[in-house]
Amino acid sequence: MFLFRFIFLILIIYFNSCSILLSQEEGLSRLKDLVNINGVRENPLVGYGLVIGLNGSGDGGGEITNKSLKKMFQRLGIKTEEEIPSQNVAAVIVTAKLPPFPRIGQKIDVLVSSIGSASSLAGGTLLITPLKGGNDKTYAIASGPLSIGGLQQGSDFPTSGIIPNGAIIEKEIPNEFYKKKSLRLSLRNPDFTTAARVERLINQQFGGKFAIARDSTTIDLIVPINYQRKIVKLMAILENIKINPDQKAKIVINEKTGTVVAGGNVTLKPVAISHGDLSIVIQEENQPVPGDGEATPSRLYFVNQKSTLKDLVKSLNAFGVTSEDLIPIFQTLKSNGALISDLEFL
Repeated sequence: MFLFRFIFLILIIYFNSCSILLSQEEGLSRLKDLVNINGVRENPLVGYGLVIGLNGSGDGGGEITNKSLKKMFQRLGIKTEEEIPSQNVAAVIVTAKLPPFPRIGQKIDVLVSSIGSASSLAGGTLLITPLKGGNDKTYAIASGPLSIGGLQQGSDFPTSGIIPNGAIIEKEIPNEFYKKKSLRLSLRNPDFTTAARVERLINQQFGGKFAIARDSTTIDLIVPINYQRKIVKLMAILENIKINPDQKAKIVINEKTGTVVAGGNVTLKPVAISHGDLSIVIQEENQPVPGDGEATPSRLYFVNQKSTLKDLVKSLNAFGVTSEDLIPIFQTLKSNGALISDLEFL
């Protein structure tokens, strides 16, 4: 019996420990979701082309389209000086993103957008279109039938579409990433606290002083000797390091839609404001709160200073306060200094 109770006690401790660890893991993010690696990025590509096979919804033979058709026919050995007012052709701009470490023969998606008076690209096929980078060199060739996401002719946005795997990479970008002796990580959301945490966790992971935070964005890393020419293995370890990112207190407000998004680390200071028939008093924690934090008959709402903005919003929403009412309330709290947070308007 004693042994059974002992085992039962051990299981309780084990499951409680697991639940604590799980709750701590919930707020953690992988390093790969927080940083960019210097030299590992996409590159934009752009090209000009023609979409054919439209059902009378093309440009109707504009100047640019006519010149393009004549050049195409000349390449095919057909010479003509006449105008070609076809309603089945549209001039388009084709864009794509060249992935990091592109390889010849790799396929990428392309986006096709009309630049003329075409009313729809539904059912069209893109002719062979070179895609160039910022250095004016061709890196991919695009072609193929368009997909406009199930939209039918006459829908709201039928003048653009995609071609899944519609371009083939024809030129690679020289990159000897595996030979790197050092790496530079850049935080997508710059923050000194997060940068310091990244430095500490990386050094703990590899057991030495390999990483150093240069500023709120940049963490430089010296590749350990046993990982030189094994950068892929090193990156796999780095990407999966779990970290709790810090962030500034911020409230984002979209006045057009009435949307309010607030972080959980926004704090409040003692203050009293009145909005319409609702009064809000934020007071010290030790002061008595009438009605245990509920609204009084005069709609006077009391909240402790240490309450979070989430608690305040939840309570105000329970009293029928809309998002349109919250915006001026937040602005008033901010101007008074009682709201410790940045306000960002979209």
